[in-house]
Amino acid sequence: MAAKVAEHTPGRKIFSSKIATTVVWAITILWTIPTMGLFVTSFKTDKYILGEAWWNSLLHPHFTFANYHNVLLGDGTESLSTGVLPYFINSIVITIPATIFPIVIATMAAYALAWINFRGSDFLFFAIFALQIVPLQMSLVPLLSLFTGGAHIGSIPVFPALGIAGDFAGIWLPHTMFALPLAIYLLHNFIAGLPRDLMEAAHVDGANHFMVFRRIVLPLAVPGIASIAIFQFLWVWNDLLVALTFASGTEEVAPLNSKLASLVGQYGSGYTQLSAGAFITIAIPLIVFFSLQRYFVRGLLAGSVK
Repeated sequence: MAAKVAEHTPGRKIFSSKIATTVVWAITILWTIPTMGLFVTSFKTDKYILGEAWWNSLLHPHFTFANYHNVLLGDGTESLSTGVLPYFINSIVITIPATIFPIVIATMAAYALAWINFRGSDFLFFAIFALQIVPLQMSLVPLLSLFTGGAHIGSIPVFPALGIAGDFAGIWLPHTMFALPLAIYLLHNFIAGLPRDLMEAAHVDGANHFMVFRRIVLPLAVPGIASIAIFQFLWVWNDLLVALTFASGTEEVAPLNSKLASLVGQYGSGYTQLSAGAFITIAIPLIVFFSLQRYFVRGLLAGSVK
């Protein structure tokens, strides 16, 4: 029996290394081809976009940086008079706080639910988790009405009108609210898996909950926090529905995605502007993902191995 197991072991290693590696590389290449095509197309003029396939440009390059210049700063046309740079800055102003706020709140809530014993903690945790079943689209209009007009029972005001619709704060708050249930759930499972002996030793040494959270939980929870940060950043950056709803048509706070639709042109021929603008849109998420990739992998594996 031992001999048979030994005979089959090399085969398993071959399957787990060569075949798996080949499959991963094949999927990676297939996944990268559209992005590569978009990148090459963004440097081509209309003449060469329509006259040849994008891979031919790798052998006979006809590249120009005018597309990015026109998209960022404008080319004087009606659809691109000012460029997308103000919208790009708006997306950064929207995304960074809308990523930081829910992570800060969710991390503290996850620690409290995982390591602070109080009556009703389990019920509260399951109630927060159950909020994920509420469709986001159903809550947009009621939430917008709450921000603009408040809530009343008869003539008695229950919730004041915040008056933040059309401001950046009016976009940060919904993104934070929509992200909290999933972020608390994932971070709770991560933080609850930390060694109990470590927590008890800290309390024996006189550390309070704030010191334990700041000096022990936060450093150990960095992989989980980074994983949530990547998901939240990508979701907010690529979001259009929430931003358009709570921006209330205000151009000063509109994100980059809202401008991309107008880059196509009146007759759907704005290939140069659209390809350059689309690649600018995906460049920032790629930078964020590759910067936090090592934490992302550790965060996904955390909890699966003791």
